[in-house]
Amino acid sequence: MEETPVNFKNLSSKEYQGHKKKVHSVAWNCTGTKLASGSVDHTARIWNIDVHGHSKVKDIELKGHTDSVDQLCWDPKHTDLLATAAGDKTVRLWDARSGKCSQQVELSGENINITYKPDGTHLAVGNKEDELTILDVRKFKPIHRRKFNYEVNEIAWNTTGEVFFLTTGNGTVEVLAYPSLKVLHTLMAHTAGCYCIAIDPVGRYFAVGSADSLVSLWDISEMLCVRTFTKLEWPVRTISFNYTGEFIASASEDPFIDISNVKTGRSVHQIPCKAAMNSVGGILSTTCSLMLEMTRISIKLMKVSFAFLVLRVLSCP
Repeated sequence: MEETPVNFKNLSSKEYQGHKKKVHSVAWNCTGTKLASGSVDHTARIWNIDVHGHSKVKDIELKGHTDSVDQLCWDPKHTDLLATAAGDKTVRLWDARSGKCSQQVELSGENINITYKPDGTHLAVGNKEDELTILDVRKFKPIHRRKFNYEVNEIAWNTTGEVFFLTTGNGTVEVLAYPSLKVLHTLMAHTAGCYCIAIDPVGRYFAVGSADSLVSLWDISEMLCVRTFTKLEWPVRTISFNYTGEFIASASEDPFIDISNVKTGRSVHQIPCKAAMNSVGGILSTTCSLMLEMTRISIKLMKVSFAFLVLRVLSCP
């Protein structure tokens, strides 16, 4: 059964207010039914969104961190489990149904990055000192630590969990075997620092955003760059594939978010916005961040403003 083509020009939007201070991270759960946001105001929020905008948005505030919640991610196998990483050195696991923290662990530094292994068994956490910690989710305890002698920005697993990626301030992508973390490849990806990475949900490609204002698309089996996206003029802070891997969204300090076709490399739509970026230690986080998820009938776009959360739900009429 073929997907109905998205008509980008017939989109409507609604906005909702949330956090009191800058928002550094947003993420949809594995079914696209809940949205989470993490903020400098020391809290995270979980939003239950009606993508058609017919009902009032409901949100739960997650309290407990004593410093900025710089990144968060959902359990890829569970719709109600959320992990947060904060500057108070703790990583916390939350139950979205109750809004309660069910697990927490204190690590060695200020945490600024977190990502789940695709099978949900491990969490990878990065801190300001370029140290990587792997947590066993069941025991919620560290099982591996490694300090790197270069700037580590975003981190990610491939879709099978057998390969682990690091984007670096040297303009490279380090490709590591997992769980050994042995270096398989060092990819000279960009002429400036690599800030962000996204994995195609189909598992064929990964994309890298850089300070040179380019987004590069890589064949994950050949480790070769197949094309670049050139619509942005400022350092690329955040990128995201849609759920089919057909489109990729990218954002920077340019006054728009670009959506491009992955296969052709052509820009298919640009969404106007006012972007303000924020740098946190070795990892670049955005205050105009986005998480793009496409369903058969809607596009859900997360836009974060300086003072509060703006949820813009874009849907086809």
